[in-house]
Order: sequence, then C-alpha cells, then structure tokens
Amino acid sequence: MNAGGPPPLLLAAIEKLLTPLVRALIAFGVTFPLFIRLLKRVYVRVAAAEFRIAEREPTTSRISVLTGLQRRDIGAVTEQIEKNIGPPANISIGARLIGIWTGVKRFTDSDGRPAPLPRFEAKSGPTFEDLVRTVSSDVRPRAILDEWLRLGVVELDNADCVVLRADAFVPRRGFDELAYYYGRNLRDHIAASTHNLLGEGAPFLERAVYYDRLTPESVEALAKLSRELGVETLIKINREALKRADGDEKNPRATQRMSVGLYFFGGDDPAAADDHAKKK
Repeated sequence: MNAGGPPPLLLAAIEKLLTPLVRALIAFGVTFPLFIRLLKRVYVRVAAAEFRIAEREPTTSRISVLTGLQRRDIGAVTEQIEKNIGPPANISIGARLIGIWTGVKRFTDSDGRPAPLPRFEAKSGPTFEDLVRTVSSDVRPRAILDEWLRLGVVELDNADCVVLRADAFVPRRGFDELAYYYGRNLRDHIAASTHNLLGEGAPFLERAVYYDRLTPESVEALAKLSRELGVETLIKINREALKRADGDEKNPRATQRMSVGLYFFGGDDPAAADDHAKKK
C-alpha cells in the first residue's frame, strides 16, 4: 500500500481505461449503484485472494484496511452466494474446433490455412462432420453448423463446403458470445499490464503502435493490414499451442494457462479536429 496515496498518473490512467467501460455500462443499463455493488464484491474477493499474509485467511478487519470498505459491507458481500457463470456452451466446444481447424494439418490447405470442408461425405479429405467428431461424438454437426452460420463464424460456398471466416476468432453476432469474450479478453489484457506495472517478474508482451492525425483512408488501410497480419499471427501461435496442449495433457505440472490477443482501434481524434479548426 502506498503511504502517500495513489500516484496521480495511475489515477489518470484508471480514468482513461474506465471511460469505454462506463460507456458499455450505461448502454446496457448498468446503473452506478449496481456497478458499486459489483465493485464491492470484486474488491473483497481480490483482497482476500491476492493480499494474504503467510497464506493465512485474511480477517474482516484486514480486508477493511485494504479496501476502505466498512466491516458491515464486507460481511454482506461475503455472505452473498455468487453464481458461477461459465462461458456459453457453444463457446467451449467452438473454440476447440476452431483451434483444430486452424492448427491440425489434416484440416488445412497447402498454405496452412483452414481448408473449406464438405458438409457431408467427400470422395477424399475430411468433412465438417469429421471435424466435429474430433471433439465430441455427442454433439450433432448440424447443430454446430447452424449456430456458426447464425453467428457468422462460417459460411457456405458454391460447392456446399463450410468455409471458416477470417475473423472467426470472435463471433460477429450473438450477445452471449460477445459478452463472454469482452470479459475474458479485456481481463487478460489488463492482467498483463498490471503484472508489468507492479514489476511482478519478467514483463509480459504488451505493446501497441499508435499514430494520430491520420485520414479515414489511412486508418482503413492500417485496419486491413492489421487484420491480415493479425489472423496470420494467431493461426501460427494456435498451431504451436495446440501441439503443446496435446503433449502436456497428462503432465501433472500442466496447471497454467496462456492468452495472446490482438486489437485494433480507430476513430475521431478531437484534439486534431480542434487544432485544424484553430488554423483556419
């Protein structure tokens, strides 16, 4: 704990990262009182799990000192039964299927890209049904296909083959899926930055390229380049991760996870617009 109070630059950074979050909260009707209730729960959970002394269970008094919450608030929070909301059912199996489709040679073309897969039996090569059976024999391939078509993960070509969309790493439609990835991906991105900020061991990869004063045409060109290179990078990492995951499956030391992601953002720059207006 910083005896002199939080660093002003840290507070400024937190205000910046909260701005798009609050935009989403207001858009979906998450009011300030509701957000505060959620925030209290997170404060208590993190203080209890991450700030223990000699692995002792933290007392209510210690949690109160760490969080600034009153003891009665902490008691009310700890008595709540939190509902464990896991990922939507189609995400857990879907992520595995996409990983296999992009990483296993049998399901890729000569360039290493996910190959179009016939829906049913084919004269040669695997089908979409074969792909689904690599993960589960209890799930109907047609059910997966219908859901993926709805979400825009795949499309059917003129030969009635299932084609994986280049942007299939995050479904294009389906609020449950988008909300799940919203929480998971942003959590891990912030976790990596927090790790680096606190100096907790070797820093994680967390870099960005930033330019302002660009035209819409330049931003679109850079967005296109980012999509192309980003998908290529993720496919290569996925291929290696899939190989290692299969090799580590029965290893008792296999208790860790990893996450690597890419993002692109472009939009209006109010500062540049104001500057141009002043020069007129």
